[in-house]
Amino acid sequence: MPDHVLRVQSVLTTRDHLLLEWLTDHGVFTTPQLAHALFPSLDFAQHRLARLTALRVIDRFRPFRPDGGSFPFHYVIDQLGAEVVAAQRDQPPPRPGHAKTNRRRWTAARTLNHRLGVNAFFTDLAGHARTHPAHALTRWWPESRCAQTGAFARPGDPVALHALAAPIRPDGHGIWTTHGAQLPFFLEYDTGTEPLTELMRKLIGYTQLAAAGGPRWPVLFWLHSATRAHHLHQHLTTTPLTVPVATASRDHATHTRHSPAGPIWQLHGHPGPLTLADLATTSNPPTTHKPPS
Repeated sequence: MPDHVLRVQSVLTTRDHLLLEWLTDHGVFTTPQLAHALFPSLDFAQHRLARLTALRVIDRFRPFRPDGGSFPFHYVIDQLGAEVVAAQRDQPPPRPGHAKTNRRRWTAARTLNHRLGVNAFFTDLAGHARTHPAHALTRWWPESRCAQTGAFARPGDPVALHALAAPIRPDGHGIWTTHGAQLPFFLEYDTGTEPLTELMRKLIGYTQLAAAGGPRWPVLFWLHSATRAHHLHQHLTTTPLTVPVATASRDHATHTRHSPAGPIWQLHGHPGPLTLADLATTSNPPTTHKPPS
């Protein structure tokens, strides 16, 4: 019986493997997201994605718009692709039907737009890094990995931190590197539907993690509007903060044509807009907790 994993691995590029890992870890992406993050052009991306779909390592669907027409193709991992990733990671192969269940989950998920929004943030960073050689997205963890027990513990940290079920549920964790300077951060993606008090409540978990010996990395709130960012900063002035908090809004980023890497961040208590690279040197308290492997 032919080994389909071995056969398909011979035609996959390094970029293909990264794409498969992203789909495994982060669920679903649109054509424009993948094109911006990984490919030199949309046309190149469309051709390669079509080829990977034909190889049955990825699958795709296209939701319909309520007012007519359809969205771009949305890509998810296919069964063979999941088996390739498992082999690369030296993990047991996924159960039969894993990919079909996963695809149905995303085609019907109420959280689809939220996940796409989170993934857009990180693919925008990856796309910026692709065209700016001094910049790199050197880590991108999904929410599920951030929630694991001891996720942010390092060798030598207190035993309690290794055993601590994470009191935080960020939408992602990343490390942004600019000219060798690293900014580890937590991302909170905001759709604008939750009350601001809920956003404030989320900061309690980051405070608890820091108090247990965990990192005091900046918490980045990626908000849907500049007005909401202004109101959140008003709330922040009423609460003592033990971790850095910065905000930026998607409407402002769109208006100024800046990616999340650009000068659109407002660090609470600090005047003026900052880039992600600036946050690495202006965050207070300092981000000296070395990230775990």
